[in-house]
Amino acid sequence: MTLAVRVPEELSARVPVEQRGPGLDRDAVRLLVSRGTAVSHHAFVELPWLLRAGDLLVVNTSPTLAAAVDGWIGHTRVVVHFSTRGDDGRWAVELRDPDGRGTTRARGRGGEPGAPRGGGGGGRAGGPAGTEVRLVGGARLVLEEPLSARGERLWWARVSRDVPGVLREHGRPIRYAYTERDQPLSAYQTVFALPSPEGTGSAEMPSAGRPFTARMVAELVSRGVQFAPVVLHAGVASAEAHEPPYPERFVVPEASARLVGAVRAGGGRVIAVGTTAVRAVESAAGADGVVRARAGWTDLVVTPERGVRVVDGLLTGLHEPEASHLLMLEAVAGRAAVDRGYEEALHGRYLWHEFGDVHLVLPEETPHTPHCSSNHE
Repeated sequence: MTLAVRVPEELSARVPVEQRGPGLDRDAVRLLVSRGTAVSHHAFVELPWLLRAGDLLVVNTSPTLAAAVDGWIGHTRVVVHFSTRGDDGRWAVELRDPDGRGTTRARGRGGEPGAPRGGGGGGRAGGPAGTEVRLVGGARLVLEEPLSARGERLWWARVSRDVPGVLREHGRPIRYAYTERDQPLSAYQTVFALPSPEGTGSAEMPSAGRPFTARMVAELVSRGVQFAPVVLHAGVASAEAHEPPYPERFVVPEASARLVGAVRAGGGRVIAVGTTAVRAVESAAGADGVVRARAGWTDLVVTPERGVRVVDGLLTGLHEPEASHLLMLEAVAGRAAVDRGYEEALHGRYLWHEFGDVHLVLPEETPHTPHCSSNHE
């Protein structure tokens, strides 16, 4: 799915909302609400009044890693983005070129026409097999094979020491060109993030959870909204090509699976906080629509053709018009609702990307569906 819209550069959120003015907290973002093609505009702090007692929020507890590390191929500087830890101890990595502005670009992009790709890439984003990268701090990384037959952006690599240790000592959060400056890792952690026993996590923040504060969670719980934690360790997104996601590790615990079933049986709505939460819970749903405890790898790509089996609604950021995440949004809400919501977001000057505003997609209202208080519409 590609939307026929263009997002102006000035609508990129360049810094976290709490840095845009004194006294602002993470929850000081705007909230666009779609119910079918009906759209309303809110502050995110109104969320407790837009949900109902008995609703369930599925949240991703994966912590964000400081997944970008400087390195060199020969004398050529590269930036390594660590994506996903494999079962055999290898890591999927993306090699990128520094762009001179503190961020990165796909290898070989930019510069003069015909400029060679940065360091031993042989015309490829990674590789060839056997390419060695010296990392800051002295560790060494050797590329072994592409992660997938569909492209050579991500490669499996062996690293000479423990990667979580390298990231703790020398890593920084992955940053893209639309952001203004480097941010501390704390700016990329959500209130739901829990440390992973093996030191793994998400290469990129599960950003739909970012606006939540402890105060907001307490308010939601006090109003009868429940939370079901899941884990999906998000890999490195394709900033340029907008590829579908690669396989990712996920866990849906027994307690969360049971809670989803109970809420659905009781007539409540299952609302995923972020596309990662959708991917996790839908990966644990059988063809019968029952969610069962599962852990492992998921290669599920949620599309309108596949549809959703469990999720009734979705809270998510605003995605680029070419992003594969829009297929998931269409699966949940339908094409007309997505088109209408994004038209309103552009008209209303909402902010895009991980530090931006958020979009709540709910089932279309019917005459028999209780409506939330008009004071908060």
